[in-house]
Amino acid sequence: MSLQEEIDKIRQEIKTDGYSMSIGEWISIYKDAEIDIHPEFQRFFRWSDQQKSAFIESILLGIPIPPIFVSQRDDGVWDVVDGLQRLSTIYEFVGILRLAEQDKKISPLTLQKTSYLPSLYGKKWNDPNDPDNSLNQAQRLLIKRAKIAVNIVEKESDVMIKYELFQRLNTGGSIATPQEVRNCILLMLNKNLYESMRSLADRESYKNCIALSDRLYEEQYDMELVLRFIILFDQDLEMIKKLTQLDVREFLTTKMRDMALKKDLDISHIERAFDVTFNILSETIADQCFKRYKPSSDKFAGGFLLSLYEVVALGIGYNYQNPPPKDEIFNRVKSIQSDPVYQQWSGAGVNAGRRLPHLISLGRNLFSPS
Repeated sequence: MSLQEEIDKIRQEIKTDGYSMSIGEWISIYKDAEIDIHPEFQRFFRWSDQQKSAFIESILLGIPIPPIFVSQRDDGVWDVVDGLQRLSTIYEFVGILRLAEQDKKISPLTLQKTSYLPSLYGKKWNDPNDPDNSLNQAQRLLIKRAKIAVNIVEKESDVMIKYELFQRLNTGGSIATPQEVRNCILLMLNKNLYESMRSLADRESYKNCIALSDRLYEEQYDMELVLRFIILFDQDLEMIKKLTQLDVREFLTTKMRDMALKKDLDISHIERAFDVTFNILSETIADQCFKRYKPSSDKFAGGFLLSLYEVVALGIGYNYQNPPPKDEIFNRVKSIQSDPVYQQWSGAGVNAGRRLPHLISLGRNLFSPS
């Protein structure tokens, strides 16, 4: 197939429309449940009250707002693909934003002092207890009449288009990490799989072992490590070797998406492998298992090392049906950093694609039952 034929084919699969809408109209369709902003995504977005206030300031000053991207469902409701934080800030400020789980409104936003409008400090959309803290009628109308364009991916488009669009539009900006993007995609594709992964990440045995910083937890790195386990622990080694030609992050996202789309998905064996692995590690070595071992002091020190996770967790996981004796785990983990394969392929200059086949193979052999 030629390049032009490929372009023509994909363009036929993407049906779009677009026009401008007033913020008043955006408010109305939210009140009428004609738009789904996926409030469960809020945990992955990090706009502070200061950033939200700056956004409201931009509207008041007439600064153009980037368009909102939505995908139209079969029932006509719009799913927000890009623009969740902009819309949720508006809805929070107006006082109509709801939490999905409790179906209750959250407290209206109180604005902070901003660069050009310092008098916004303490202002609310409408404060019945103190009119001086409220925007006046003219200011509220200024916001409601401001325009934000919408780009619509219509329901006739290929089913994967909106997920591709979400991924491409949200690889920067308010979402900080690739795993936060994956989490949102997974919630859109298969909420049950997301909840299963979240359940694994919340296991005490797992948390006892990974010993991450608060920042890494905030960035959902614990979920990325769960995903790495799920995808890689029993992955065909020849497939892993092909990762030298692929970006590992893209590979993880693609494989996760493939899993999410399986109608008969059963991950019970994955959950069993995960539990066996981290129960063993929690009972034998706990938070030392992914830290650097220093022979001179006979101690483990430092922070979490992904290279050790790839050897230890994936190695035990691969052998979960017949794991090595527990009393040998500690010494096997201690031996890793003196292994020539680990020394060659775990350095800072080795990219993940080249590293993985060697370290995963090492772990599978090192943690075999004999």
